[in-house]
Amino acid sequence: MTQTIPCRKAFTDALLANARLDSTIIAVSTDARGSVTLTDFAKELPAQFVEVGIAEQNAVGLSAGLASTGKKVFVCGPACFYVARALEQVKVDVAYSGFNVAILGVSGGISYGALGATHHSLHDLAVLRTFPGLSVVLPCDIHQTRQLVSCLLEHPRPVYIRVGRNAVPDVYTTDKAPFTPGIANCLMDGDALTLIGTGETVWHCLEAGKQLAAMGVRVRVLDMHTINPLDEEAVIRAARETGRLLTVEEHSLFGGLGAAVAEVVVQQAPVPMKLVGIPDENAPAGSSPQLFRHYGLDADSLVQTVLNWINH
Repeated sequence: MTQTIPCRKAFTDALLANARLDSTIIAVSTDARGSVTLTDFAKELPAQFVEVGIAEQNAVGLSAGLASTGKKVFVCGPACFYVARALEQVKVDVAYSGFNVAILGVSGGISYGALGATHHSLHDLAVLRTFPGLSVVLPCDIHQTRQLVSCLLEHPRPVYIRVGRNAVPDVYTTDKAPFTPGIANCLMDGDALTLIGTGETVWHCLEAGKQLAAMGVRVRVLDMHTINPLDEEAVIRAARETGRLLTVEEHSLFGGLGAAVAEVVVQQAPVPMKLVGIPDENAPAGSSPQLFRHYGLDADSLVQTVLNWINH
């Protein structure tokens, strides 16, 4: 398991590299340049950096205004605050108004760890995927993160990006791996069932798939990096070709990846499903690995979940 830099750092490094060549790229921070890793950007390109302080509502509104003048705006901060404190501005100023603002929510899911439930972001996908016109993307590693930055600069759009806090293992080996927003990537093929992950759970799905293959159980693994728009065709194919779906998400079981997949399955290709995620409770404090094990999101737990399901 190769550890790399956090996806938040990969994102802001790629943003800075592009901003050196394009003065229309603007980064907006809410007193979070350290946690977002925007310190280098702020020092090197102060004219392209806006610090609003602890004022997420102002940050999103200001970003929409800048975008209306043709700027390529990236507003960055802890995910838990942008999807609570600034929700109206995200809904009205960005999604409804159609301004091309990229909202980078860092330390998403349970990755804030010891800070506990107040800083966990387990509702963001459920809320934001209901906003028409707002894309929701969870890159799974640094390679996909850098690809996402390039994609957003070439094709700006209103988008929410969720990344974690800590370094995660690489799923891909190159920045040139297939990546198209709205199109899932098939990482492993099989017919026993399909594991569908998003963001940091993708590596665990892939690792579980490898362990299962060594046991003679061949599963399909999908990287569902985009929650909105969801790749419905990939879901339907997986349901029809493998017969069972298991979704894995660092998010509440209500309204997130599992719910989005189930909405497609129940109407288009009804098959048995299991959803792995955070139940209806406030997640406790703890490190990401501890909490992944606690909720059965890690690869070893997923292997047991699959074996228990197909053997009963």
